[in-house]
Amino acid sequence: MGMNETPLSERVHIAFFGRRNAGKSSLINALTGQDIALVSPVKGTTTDPVYKAMELLPVGPVVFIDTAGLDDEGELGELRKKKSIEVLEKTDMAIVVIDRLDDFSTVELDIIEKIKEKKIPIVGAVNKIDICPVDEGLLKEYEKKLGIRLCPVSAEKGIGIGELKEAIIDALPVDESKFSIVGDLLSPGDLVVLVVPIDKAAPKGRLILPQQQVIRDVLESDAIAVVTKEHELKDTLENLGKKPRLVITDSQVFLKVAADTPKNIPMTSFSILFARHKGNLAELVKGARAVETLQDGDRVLIAEACTHHRQADDIGTVKIPRWLRQRTGKQLDFHFSRGMSFPDNLKDFKLIVHCGGCMLNKRAMGYRIEQAMRAGTPIVNYGVLIAYIQGILERAISPFRLEEIVLEEELSD
Repeated sequence: MGMNETPLSERVHIAFFGRRNAGKSSLINALTGQDIALVSPVKGTTTDPVYKAMELLPVGPVVFIDTAGLDDEGELGELRKKKSIEVLEKTDMAIVVIDRLDDFSTVELDIIEKIKEKKIPIVGAVNKIDICPVDEGLLKEYEKKLGIRLCPVSAEKGIGIGELKEAIIDALPVDESKFSIVGDLLSPGDLVVLVVPIDKAAPKGRLILPQQQVIRDVLESDAIAVVTKEHELKDTLENLGKKPRLVITDSQVFLKVAADTPKNIPMTSFSILFARHKGNLAELVKGARAVETLQDGDRVLIAEACTHHRQADDIGTVKIPRWLRQRTGKQLDFHFSRGMSFPDNLKDFKLIVHCGGCMLNKRAMGYRIEQAMRAGTPIVNYGVLIAYIQGILERAISPFRLEEIVLEEELSD
């Protein structure tokens, strides 16, 4: 991925819901002016959620999510509908595509209610007005009844597409993805030292995604990014000629970086920055304490949102289980999940250890933390857990005063 490309996790996610053959895919093509979604008169052409990264002017980088029809039938149809509903957990905005108002049904009503329950901005698109014109009075009646804006469109003829774009722009929430990862801690001209071990799991010749995003955020804040490896950190700091505002490290070399970074220089990790950026850092800090309650046979879930090729000493499957066993002295039962799926049986676990979530958008990561809280299962992420186990959590979160206070309160209980 180039440094100038916006990753999927930082794009506004706009999902399209509706019955089979309502015109969801056609509408995506009309909005983008490209044939990016497969269109067919056969019902059920879209069987699984399809993600397309696009530029929607003037909104900017977005991800359009084309979902399967909510009126799908049979055993497979039920699974497809379930996958469509799950998309809500990562949706920043929803478009409900209605075939015809005179055929409005509980299918549309149910999805609109679900979207409203999750407080997701919503716009309705009444499609196919080229063959079934919409009565203005009926349109207003349904807008009042549903409490949402309805836009008459024809995806086939391109009618009303401009008005639908305007409605999307009006309804979009404040772009939380623009909340900086680290920029709010910096002033123009500040030096930031990034400690970047060469990760064997990263594609050759590239930095991994969190490192790229942090560097980009530092530069956009008019600060200066200095990148070094852990073995060169000490020399780097001595040769800077200026005290850096912050040192940011890969969590796996926390101890060495902490030892080589003077105490008067704030230090944290990429993973902890992302915990604050996308999740709930205070909750993850609380979750770290659950390590001390683990007993023999307790189930621990290690969850990763990406599907990188695993190395011999993989962080999720090897290092973290080893560190937890060493810390607790207990025989723990580890389970693993990868990719976009997240287990439903969170109550069965005594602890959830999640990756930094760089592949998830803010809503999706927040949903996972919320699900853990509802299940009563503590959740912590890689960076917070490693800092806790290595005894440097207080220092690693000291740049963020709110979470430091939470930690102090937790430790005083």
